[in-house]
Amino acid sequence: WLQLPFLLLGLAVGFKYLENVTEPTRPRIDPLSAALSTIGFGGVVFGFSKAGEGAEGWTSPVVGASIAAGTVALVFFVLRQLFMREPMMDLRVFRYPMFVVGLLLVLVCMMVLLSSMIILPIYLQKGMELSAFAAGLMLLPGSVLNGFLSPRMGKLFDKYGPKRLVLPGLAVVAAVTWLFSGLTPTSPIAFIVGLHIFLMVGLAMVWMPSQTNGLNQLPPDLYPHGTAVMNTLQQVSGAVGTAAAVSLLSRGMERYLAESAAPAGTAETANAMTFGSHDVFLFAMTVALVGFAAALFIRRAAVPHGSPHPTH
Repeated sequence: WLQLPFLLLGLAVGFKYLENVTEPTRPRIDPLSAALSTIGFGGVVFGFSKAGEGAEGWTSPVVGASIAAGTVALVFFVLRQLFMREPMMDLRVFRYPMFVVGLLLVLVCMMVLLSSMIILPIYLQKGMELSAFAAGLMLLPGSVLNGFLSPRMGKLFDKYGPKRLVLPGLAVVAAVTWLFSGLTPTSPIAFIVGLHIFLMVGLAMVWMPSQTNGLNQLPPDLYPHGTAVMNTLQQVSGAVGTAAAVSLLSRGMERYLAESAAPAGTAETANAMTFGSHDVFLFAMTVALVGFAAALFIRRAAVPHGSPHPTH
């Protein structure tokens, strides 16, 4: 209910001010493609999401069946798109190398963001025994700053290109997640707030330039398909990051408590939460380093002549 007024406000602003920058078309919706994509992406996302729940985790038959069914459906979806005259999702976008690099970096950002932001509030409340309100206030400055900087990163991208923003941004993200992996229940609140601010600034430096640069290389007729691919795979990446984070947290806590002399004690529960959170942040750091390696290949993609900018 709290979010509903903001959603309605966004809807009203969109109706009043949002304009088409490309020629509207009336593509035919293929029912079979729609069904295969729903089963495919839905099954994979549901499977990864369920993997982070309950005691069974990845060994749950529901998880295995969902991911398997989703994967099979996606294979048939891809094959159908390749042979359709008017595909629902044109996979020719993967022929453009800067789009692929940009897509990979966007997925890295999504995975780091969700894996970190799922665990950090839990750690602040369970590991450091802060209230939900206090934890929310600690994460507010970085979140607001990220929203403020994102459009301004687009202007810096126009001036300096992607590499000067993306590489430092990923280095900051990797450094921050490494520092997060050393948190303890006695870590200063100001230190955590500062780390979160730097994390959100680093993600802003990567996300918008990578997405813009990737879409820039596409011809205008592929803009909608490139955007659809990015938006769709972001959901999958987010589900994978969330499932991995919750699984690592749970397994880390189980390992710690199994060796504890007083596993039911409040202090030991906080220590176990700290131990498991360290694994999650090391995972996020590893993902960021993979993104850094991919970003070494990024270069400015020229906008096709006479085309509107896909994001600005």
